[in-house]
Amino acid sequence: MGARDKPSSGEDDLIARYFRPLATHEGALGLIDDAAILKSSGEDIVVTTDAIVENVHFLAADPPDTVARKALRVNLSDLAAKGAAPAGFVLTLAIPRFDEAWLEPFARALGEDAVTFDCPLLGGDTVSTPGPLTLSITAFGRVPAGTMVRRDRARAGDLIAVTGTIGDAALGLKCLRGERVTEEPHLCEELIGRYRIPQPRNALAPAIRKYTRAAMDVSDGLAGDLAKLCAASRVSATVHVSKIPFSDAAHTIMSLGAADPETLIAGGDDYEVLCTLPESRWNDFEAMAQSAGVDVTVIGRITDGPGPPSFLDASGAPIVLKRMSYSHF
Repeated sequence: MGARDKPSSGEDDLIARYFRPLATHEGALGLIDDAAILKSSGEDIVVTTDAIVENVHFLAADPPDTVARKALRVNLSDLAAKGAAPAGFVLTLAIPRFDEAWLEPFARALGEDAVTFDCPLLGGDTVSTPGPLTLSITAFGRVPAGTMVRRDRARAGDLIAVTGTIGDAALGLKCLRGERVTEEPHLCEELIGRYRIPQPRNALAPAIRKYTRAAMDVSDGLAGDLAKLCAASRVSATVHVSKIPFSDAAHTIMSLGAADPETLIAGGDDYEVLCTLPESRWNDFEAMAQSAGVDVTVIGRITDGPGPPSFLDASGAPIVLKRMSYSHF
């Protein structure tokens, strides 16, 4: 997102107008260079990147401010699951055309979230594309040396916990696509909000770093992401589906027969944190989560592997899932 060694261009004007005002961190150098400076004081720097693509991760009709917030927050969610504090981000924005009515609210919302989550814009790039509109953010976080929480450290006997509620975003996408899931508009509005604007659990990062053994964010679906964590840790798991936290809206929709638990646990876009921890640490973890204003729920236990996780209904009978998660390929 730095200036080129050439006369002022449309790209330079775009950067100066919409993104230079956001680059208040000294290391961003006012976006006049092709690089930024991120200083370290003995911490480890955690790096994550996620792209979001029109009509894959958001819909063409989605408001630009929600697109901006989702682009940043899906990366903040990854940092939270690693126990990292945000340090800054770079943005690559590929847009089909210069559209002031789209760029102005996009940049405003991006700047607001950068302040809210203390994650400043450091730089990036802007390019034109025939479509679709694509954004990629690389975010940087900080953790004390050697303390980043990995996904390959779960052990048999660990409790499995998740933050927030699961499945709302999948139902929100159904609402946006016009699928008949409820006759109550306010429920769809609530669920669409969860799809468009994730709620990253960065307030919980210190507790995740202090008490959990393994963690990752839930982006492709709880069932599939748990399978990934188990595979990385060479363990398996047992999950009680009745203990998975579903919102009141989701319970209402399931009671009407418009969705089932598989839809919710395999749908993706939750951006909650999935973690494992020794049972002896649970009370302290829960207390710290409550202080941070984040709900956490135990949904099962890690077991000796190998083998995929088992999902049990309220009677303890196995549930066979036809799909585990969203997949791009």
